[in-house]
Amino acid sequence: MASTKPKKKNPRLASGRKRVRQDTKLNAANTSLRSKYRTAVKNVEKAVLAGDKTKAAELFAKMQSVVDNVADKGIFHKNKASRDKSRLSAKVKALALAAA
Repeated sequence: MASTKPKKKNPRLASGRKRVRQDTKLNAANTSLRSKYRTAVKNVEKAVLAGDKTKAAELFAKMQSVVDNVADKGIFHKNKASRDKSRLSAKVKALALAAA
């Protein structure tokens, strides 16, 4: 037996139809920002694993602005953003100290 999702009904009221249009746009924007956030974090982690301290430091600086921007918009909680920045900062610093 194949389970099928129940079809979503279109809202009847104009305000409901507008809300659906707005939600679709907002969902696309949030998804894009979430992806940008995760990509920025992954790029720093890859640079740290590769042991490239200059690239890691450069990517970390860019990552901070992306993370702050996403947190300000409320896509991720500010504490999560701060935690991610803190952990990556520690990794980048450890990499710099290990190279020195």
